[in-house]
Amino acid sequence: MRIVDRRLNPSGKSFSNRQRFLRRVKDTVERAVREASRERAIEDLENAQEVVVPVDGAREPLFRHTDGDRRDFILPGNREYVEGDLIDRPEGAGGGGGKKPGFGEGQDDAFKFVLSREEFLNIFLDDLELPDFAKRGIVDTQKLGVRRAGYSMSGAPANLSLGRTMRMSLARRIAMRRPQQNAIENLEREHAAAGEDSAHRLEEALVFALNRRRNIPFLDPVDLRYRRFERFPKPVAQAVMFCLMDVSGSMTEHMKDLAKRFFLLLHVFLTRRYQRVELVFIRHTDEAQEVDEETFFRSAETGGTVVSSALVEMARIVGERFDPANWNIYGAQASDGDNMLSDNARTRHLLEDAILPFCQYFAYLEVAHPNAIEAASLAHFGGSTLWNAYAPLPQTQRNFQMRRVARRDHIYPVFRDLFQRRPESAVEGSR
Repeated sequence: MRIVDRRLNPSGKSFSNRQRFLRRVKDTVERAVREASRERAIEDLENAQEVVVPVDGAREPLFRHTDGDRRDFILPGNREYVEGDLIDRPEGAGGGGGKKPGFGEGQDDAFKFVLSREEFLNIFLDDLELPDFAKRGIVDTQKLGVRRAGYSMSGAPANLSLGRTMRMSLARRIAMRRPQQNAIENLEREHAAAGEDSAHRLEEALVFALNRRRNIPFLDPVDLRYRRFERFPKPVAQAVMFCLMDVSGSMTEHMKDLAKRFFLLLHVFLTRRYQRVELVFIRHTDEAQEVDEETFFRSAETGGTVVSSALVEMARIVGERFDPANWNIYGAQASDGDNMLSDNARTRHLLEDAILPFCQYFAYLEVAHPNAIEAASLAHFGGSTLWNAYAPLPQTQRNFQMRRVARRDHIYPVFRDLFQRRPESAVEGSR
């Protein structure tokens, strides 16, 4: 018999070992991915990533045969240590981690390996989701799900139902009156102890029972039952994410880089995790306009700042193209908070009365100068005019959150804080 393994292993036969290894060093890999995402260029975010893992975290468990007792012993020549002291690893030729003469470069304390693009993104997007993603509108059923559909008499060996198969085997053996082993053993004992008058009759009964047991197998192909699965059209919920970015003259190149990094993380997250999420890009100075992805991330622009213009444009697009009864609507806004004083009250009222009532979730990110106070403590020292206008909303609107960032390495923690998976709650209860 020849067995051919036709499973699709993307990395060859060691794929399962690689996955097992990644699960064992999951915490270390997650930290490496987060560190890498802070400094990587925008264009390189979705590329493969080299990860460094300490050797101690990758060693396989090792079992040795012992007599079962704990042994204590004293090494000769000891004048410095007492029981319980830890001995440092010797350096040079006497240590396992040093460089030994004539034996190459020795053993490193860490080794590097490369995460594939899929592995990097899976770890990068772990535990992230859109809050309160409700299946409101059902679009064309492009996604197929798999569900149980009973049992069949043929199928793949991996789908064999052992319990159902043994139940069918037992029912068949009972229906066909297959003799049990203890019944045959009883006949053998009676035949051995019987006299001449009954020995012939018992011998015939024993032969009949043995033949019947031999002709009725314990397990027959008709007993096999396989779990059966069928594909069915799975309804897909639809959502739209509005990305609002301030590109006015007060936004420095550093602030624009922070905002673009935030929206790039959001773009990668949405396009990778959700099948039916549309993205709407809105840039604004004193006027707002909907733009394509290339213009949103690449085009340079300057001018005054009227934040309310972006919210007005968002409300207009929602009214024309996205019915809140059929769409999950989300919004993310990035700005330095420098807005016209006369526009702050209007911006807040627009957000509170015209945007948040139909939004599942709205996140505001304020980007600051790198020398600004740390984001965690900045709220205690006041903020921009727009920040102060938005500040009361998180206490009354549970679908609104706001954060600040001042450095590039703040982006990833803040992004995870805004979009990390939370306990399930009713959509209406979040408003």
